[in-house]
Amino acid sequence: MSGRLRLVIFDVDGTLVDSQHDILAAMRAGFDVVGEEAPAREAILGIVGLSLDVAVARLAPGLSEAARRRIVEGYKDAYTALRAGQGVALSSPLYPQARETLDALRGVPELLLGVATGKSARGLAKLVEGHLLDGYFVTRQVADHHPSKPHPAMLHAALAETGVDPRDAVMVGDTSYDMDMARAAGIAGIGVTWGYHRAEALTGAARLVGDFDALATALTQDWGAWR
Repeated sequence: MSGRLRLVIFDVDGTLVDSQHDILAAMRAGFDVVGEEAPAREAILGIVGLSLDVAVARLAPGLSEAARRRIVEGYKDAYTALRAGQGVALSSPLYPQARETLDALRGVPELLLGVATGKSARGLAKLVEGHLLDGYFVTRQVADHHPSKPHPAMLHAALAETGVDPRDAVMVGDTSYDMDMARAAGIAGIGVTWGYHRAEALTGAARLVGDFDALATALTQDWGAWR
């Protein structure tokens, strides 16, 4: 690697942590609030990564705005209760080798780590605290402050905060929204295939990786090979 600073921006749900159990349960609880049957598992996981209001609008386009707001609040209440009852480590466990990879990347002087997520600031803070990841991410971009993915605002803010050039940044995520956001921001995207969207949906990715070892190699030894 060269001496220039490089920025690796991670998605969270489906990329670093496997939160699908609580996402599914909370969404079903939200729909139950308005007396509606929740969409199928595949449909719910298909909207992971979007801001919650946008996600619910996609899942329930035929419901009124007031009903969708009640689903959003029901989801938030259920998700908070699930997390409180189990603790973050069980509620949203890190994928195997995620911590080891973050530790290794954090040890590379030229690499800065960041996050761009559809989570709220509070939700991300709880996750970081629960997994003892405080100090790992120099920039944290969340749904509270930006339009939903795939709008590039989160990535633009991350680049501005760190002073890194787009050519020296990469977005790592498991959904088409992450890859579309990266493309819109003019940075490369690495698609991970262990998350919530099928590999074939990750169009536009500069590279696909199937495990954290391959991701670490792509971000360190092979940086110039896939860009």
